Amino acid sequence: MSETPEVKPPVVTPVRVIIGLCLVAPFVAMLWVGSYAKTDPAFIGIPFFYWYQMLWVLISTALTMTAYKLWQRDQRGRASQKGGEVK
Repeated sequence: MSETPEVKPPVVTPVRVIIGLCLVAPFVAMLWVGSYAKTDPAFIGIPFFYWYQMLWVLISTALTMTAYKLWQRDQRGRASQKGGEVK
């Protein structure tokens, strides 16, 4: 009766911390209004306040896509440790 106990991977891993940071960064950037509540520097005639927010739309998309890809890789790794398969 010397069965080896099943070892579960840790819940908090460096990859999951990076995923969390990728998802939280846009919220922090947009909620910190004092950092971008100004008109200068203007970009092609558009005040800083507006183009900064539009830039974060693109950055948020890239960060969310990165988080999703990292999550998929993490789930595949966990499934392979268990011997299962994730679609």
